[in-house]
Amino acid sequence: MRITAPPPDVEVPLAEIDLFDPAGYRDGCRHAAWRTLRRTAPVWWHERPGQPGFWSVTGYADCERVLKDHRTFSSASGTVLGSVGAGDPAGGRTISLMDPPDHTALRTTAMRSFSHAVVRDRAGRIEEQVRKLVAPLRDGEQDFAVLVRRLPMAVSGEIIGIPEEHWDPIAHWTAAGLSPEDPAFASGPTTAHTLRRAHHELFARFAELIAHRRRHPGTDLISGLLALRPGGKPMEDGDVLLNCYSFMAGANSTTPHVAAHTLLALIERPDEWARLRADPERVPTMLEEGVRWTATPHHLVRRALRDTRLGDVAIAEGDWVCAWTGSAQRDESVFDRPFHFDPARSPNHHSGFGGGPHYCVGAPLSRFALRVLFTELVTAFERFDLVGPVTHLTSNWINGVVAMPVLGKEVRP
Repeated sequence: MRITAPPPDVEVPLAEIDLFDPAGYRDGCRHAAWRTLRRTAPVWWHERPGQPGFWSVTGYADCERVLKDHRTFSSASGTVLGSVGAGDPAGGRTISLMDPPDHTALRTTAMRSFSHAVVRDRAGRIEEQVRKLVAPLRDGEQDFAVLVRRLPMAVSGEIIGIPEEHWDPIAHWTAAGLSPEDPAFASGPTTAHTLRRAHHELFARFAELIAHRRRHPGTDLISGLLALRPGGKPMEDGDVLLNCYSFMAGANSTTPHVAAHTLLALIERPDEWARLRADPERVPTMLEEGVRWTATPHHLVRRALRDTRLGDVAIAEGDWVCAWTGSAQRDESVFDRPFHFDPARSPNHHSGFGGGPHYCVGAPLSRFALRVLFTELVTAFERFDLVGPVTHLTSNWINGVVAMPVLGKEVRP
């Protein structure tokens, strides 16, 4: 989605707001609609003709409550708008589709794999992989969006237990599985064809890796999941597989798109790039703003476990509730000048890595990988220029970039 500030006096008639349609995120910007809802209907019933409706929640405080209060708002039925109505068939089987206490054992295992200590121990290897990933930028024009699609695999593949020969296909098919509506990932005549192909490709690879680790346990995340005994019984291979996909989905919905949107923001603001080049110590603070600015995912869905209220609105048990986190990152009551990209913003209470029991377990690794990436870029390149149109992702879930041709001017000795 293009990140643009809506004119201050523009309001979108509620009857014209459709936040579900993925195509609107490829060619347009939803910020005018989100701001209208924050101001006039912060908890709003979103009708869908012939389909189940849902509550749209757009303010920062309300979104925080929906994401943190797992006793009232459950993740087990589904966490994306595509789940509304039928529910997610993997509900209750993966870390992203569980509530505490069932969620806790899986989360503890994952946190050990992606902890600050693991990131510190692997810092040299991560830096090596990131330098290898950005090396093609020295050779001339490159599609930065395609390049950084590999970033999550480059820094987490070995931690999870995925050999390097699988990194590129898993990165591609994960992106296709997350955004099957986008033409860049089409592998059949319909979205359903693309989704089935993506799942087939991913699940076949993960099944092979899981079978290998059953026979030859290691120290990676797959081995850790296989060693778990929820309810006194080993995890089934199918559940381990679904959790591998869940981890890949989380990594690929955030890190590469933060990288692309942040570089795009800096290309459009050459003075800020110059400041970072003069003082690379600014990079970590700048990246927190990059996470807020990108604001991906657009939304996270929960289902009400009991009757409750959000503000003045009654929510009934069983209702679907969509927290528009993309809107929350532009809430004027929390962020000063929210449509201004401020690399020095402090404090910066963004929720770009989620919140509550589902706060992203990979956040330490993502932050470190992005820090290494941008430190390398500002050190090695005087500037970047766009050399072609930027194409945004067709998705109501991920605020992504699928094409972003750039040319870097390398620093010369």
